[in-house]
Order: sequence, then structure tokens, then C-alpha cells
Amino acid sequence: MLRKVFCQLIVVWISMSAGSQCARGDATADFHKLVDEIWEFGLNEDPLFATSVGDHRADGKLPEVSLAASARRHAADEQFQSRLAEIPRGELPPREQVNYDILARQLREGLAEYEFGSHLTPITSRSGFHIEFPDYRNEAPLATTTDYENYIARLRAFDAYARGYIELLRAGVRTEQTLPAVILSGWEDAVEAHMVDDPTKSLFYEPLENFPATVPAAQQERLRSAAQDAIRGGIVAGYAAFRDFMRDEYVPAARGSIGASALPRGRDFYRHRVKLFTTLDVTPEEVHRLGEAEVARIRGEMEAIVEQVGFDGNLDEFFDYLRTEPKFYAESPEELMKEAAAILKHMDGELPTLFGKLPRMPYGLRPVPGYIAPRTSSAYYMRPTGDGTKAGFFYINTFNLKSRPLYALESLALHEAVPGHHLQLALQQEMGDLPNFRRYSNFTAFIEGWALYAERLGLEVGMYQDPYSNFGRLSMEMWRACRLVVDTGIHYFGWTRQQAIDYMKNNSALSLHNIEAEVDRYIGWPGQALAYKAGELKISALRKQAEQSLGSQFDVRAFHDVVLGGGAVPLDVLENNVNAWIERQRSASAAQ
Repeated sequence: MLRKVFCQLIVVWISMSAGSQCARGDATADFHKLVDEIWEFGLNEDPLFATSVGDHRADGKLPEVSLAASARRHAADEQFQSRLAEIPRGELPPREQVNYDILARQLREGLAEYEFGSHLTPITSRSGFHIEFPDYRNEAPLATTTDYENYIARLRAFDAYARGYIELLRAGVRTEQTLPAVILSGWEDAVEAHMVDDPTKSLFYEPLENFPATVPAAQQERLRSAAQDAIRGGIVAGYAAFRDFMRDEYVPAARGSIGASALPRGRDFYRHRVKLFTTLDVTPEEVHRLGEAEVARIRGEMEAIVEQVGFDGNLDEFFDYLRTEPKFYAESPEELMKEAAAILKHMDGELPTLFGKLPRMPYGLRPVPGYIAPRTSSAYYMRPTGDGTKAGFFYINTFNLKSRPLYALESLALHEAVPGHHLQLALQQEMGDLPNFRRYSNFTAFIEGWALYAERLGLEVGMYQDPYSNFGRLSMEMWRACRLVVDTGIHYFGWTRQQAIDYMKNNSALSLHNIEAEVDRYIGWPGQALAYKAGELKISALRKQAEQSLGSQFDVRAFHDVVLGGGAVPLDVLENNVNAWIERQRSASAAQ
């Protein structure tokens, strides 16, 4: 899973007094000008995003969060949509037409999200400002005195930042758009961990413990003192305000229903979410049926492995065996991390057989922070910074080792690092020929679909030699197939939480801890879980099409370079890209 992707396109406010007519003339120049304005506005509106992409002009500020700011950005979206529509798409070259279509799509979807009130539920049981902001200490530029002053300024601003989110959530309570109560159990853990009496014990103080040599010693005590004040007045105060609000107002008002269909205009909202996250024109009913078919197919492959290893029992009994047999689990966090590192070092050496182009940016390995480990997934990935100063990182959850099976580690590592998230996203950020909004865009169906497809690539380079590890790969794929059934079941067909848990328990070898955490994730994030299988199935179908069309001329390295060469795109754009490549290959072959 990719965590903390800055994917929301914030569009530019165009003054009504300036007029809305695009100057006629060079459509490409008009389009480029507009894209540049949008990018600049986005950097101004979200200083955290700006820092992440290497723009450091506002490193001491946090984004403005409020109902008024949300309304202002929505009005900007509407103005921008009108202005974009006035640029004649047909006069743009083909490459710019693709950029135009992607921009128009992002805008259209952003407008719909606001109209459905998504901004009033800006957190989930496992994500949100209160969970993500502590990671900032690992991402902030901290090389000079000014860098530390900016870091401290952001700590100081956190109180207002948190209160802005409280304002949005409070509006959600008023309009009956809250998170379901069932997924809020344990919310305190991610909040109270930062409400320290001694600011030097705060995670946010860690960067102040050891300064780089570039920060003069004469400045260090002043910075430490300022940081302690900022932690007390910004971090602790902000988390305390959020704790009080959650305890006294939000959790008591949280809704009893779990499905998106129970929200205002809920069924329309979920149909929108299905299309948003799959980038396909499909219905919840179609997705549900597809999921059931995939579950049946994968179950058959699993049963073949049960027979292969000579297990005396059926598939359900094999699931129980895998959940309880000690040999399948690490005995220490260090063992789990070491195994993951060995898997990835193996895959690193195989990448040139699968890809013609590889990213320059390296990746690292870290454990999931303890303050969120009990409530989050088995692993996630955080992309590199845009200025090349911070690597990408694969985070492994070492909490509750009996729920982190070693037989699933190969597929997990390939998904999160290489050839999955890191390879794809680092390449995307290094594509200087793409406009900035596409270098940092996020289409979940593409990004997560690629990472799921990447899990299977291990088979092509001699990995998954152990049948149990190959079963782990199938179990990970089954997990994503189950999502198609469970997510639509919860949000469209009225399933209970227990129905969803039972369905996943009966069809995967995931531990009960993981299953419950995953089901709560789907409850709190309608539609997102559909993206994985939707994207993987499309990429796999396009590969099969290319293999059949090109025969002996098919080159898997060239195919992968084409799939990744446009960055994250909607699946229809990906299909057009691959079809065009197939035609070029066929024409080149015929000309020989």
C-alpha cells in the first residue's frame, strides 16, 4: 500500500474580475500557462506538498485547513474547469491532449468529492493529519539553522492545523457525515502518544538531539529551547484539543451504520467512488461479480498447492495450519526485517531482466512506528522527496509478529519496494518530460494495480521456489480479490462487519488480526480497496494482448517500460499507450 501520497490536485483561483475568456491563439501555449498557474497555486495552498516535491519557499508553514479554505478551493475548481473548457482540445498535439484529459478528469473528480462532502471526513481509522504529521520529522529538510527554524515553526503551527481539522469534522457531525463508530476503537493510541509532559520525550524532538555539523554549535541550544516551546504550545496543545474533541463530540456522534450507502446520497456517492478508484466505467454490481469470479479462480490454484505439499486436510484446515504453525513466523522484529532485506536484494539483481529503465533513487527499510502499528497494515511505502534528498522507504509492521507470516513476505516486499511501488513511483518522479502535476499524480488503480502485478513478476525470475511462499503470493492476491466482494458488500449491498470478516477468513490465510484491521480499513475508506485488482487485471490483460499480437517479437522489458513510461495514468489511457506501442512494434517488424 502506498501511504501519504500527495495526490489531490489543488486548482488555481482565477479572479472573476480578470475575465474567464482564454486568449485565442496558440492552444498549447494557453494550456501550458494554465498548467503552470495551477502548479504554482498548488504549492502555495499546500506547503507540506511543496516541501515534499523540493520547493522550499514555504518550509515554515502548514496548509490552511478550514471550511472557508475548502469552499475557496472548490470555487477555484469550478473556475478552473470553465477556463480549461475554453482551451480547444483538438488544437493540442496528441501528447498534450492526454495531459488535458487527465487534468480534466482530476478536476471533475475533485468537484464531485467536494459535493459529496468527502472533505468533512478527512481522517480514517488508520490515516489522517494526526497519524501522518509525525512522519514529517523524517522528511523535513534539516541541514541548516534556517531548516531547523522552519521545522520548529511548523511544530508551533500544529495547534491551529489540528483545530482546522476539528472544524471540518465538527461540520461532518452536523451533517451526519461521520466515520462509523465500530472502526474508532483505539483511536486514542495515535493521539495520546504525542501528549508528552516532557517535550524532550516527544518524537518531534528527535531531530534536535543530534545536529548536523552544518548547524553552528552556538545556535543549537537556542533551537532546542525553541523546539521544546513549540512542542508544548503546538504539538501537545493540538493533540490535546483533538483528543478532547474526539472524546467529547465526535466518537459519541459517530454513526452506527458502516456502509457508505447510509450517508446522505450514499448510493450515488459509492457509485462515484467505484469509478474514481478503478478509473473504469463500471458498477458496484459488476465489481462484486468480478470479485466472486476471481476468488473462485484463485481458490482453485490454492487447492492445487495444498495437494502439492501433501497436506492432509481441506483448504480451510490448511488456512488454520498456516495461521498457527510457529515455523511460518519470525521470532523477532530483527528477523522479519532481515528476511525482507534478503528478498529485496535478490530482486534487485533480477530487475534488469524485466526492465530497460530503472530509477536512480534508492530505497530503504524501516519498521512501522509503534504509535500506529496496532491499527495499520502489514506494510506500506513512502515515496522519495522530489528534490532527491530523501529516499523512498518500505515500512514493515513488526507489531504482533504472529500476524506477519514469513511465507507472505516475498510478495509483500515485491509489492511495496521493487518491482512495485518504489520502482514505479521513483521512475515517475524522475520523468522530466512530464508536467509536474503528472510527475506527482496518483491514480490508485494504476499505482496499486502495478504493485499487485509486480508481485507475480517474482515467478518470472525464479522466486517463490518454496510452495508455501507461492501460496503466500496467492493469499496476497486472494486478499485483493476478496476486497472486490467485501468493499461492495459493505458499502452497497448492506453487509455487516462480521459478514465481511467471515468472508475473508474463509477465503484467505490472513491472520484474524489482519482481517479485522483490513475490514475496518474498507469501512472507513469506501472504494479504495477496489483499485488493486482493477489495475492488476488490466495490466495483465494488456500484456496478454501484446504477447498474442507480437508473438516472438514481444519483449517484456519494452512492455514494462511502456506501461511505466507515462507515470500513473487512468486505465483507459494506459490501454491507449499499450495499443499504440503494439502498433509501432508491428509496423517496425513489417518494415524489416
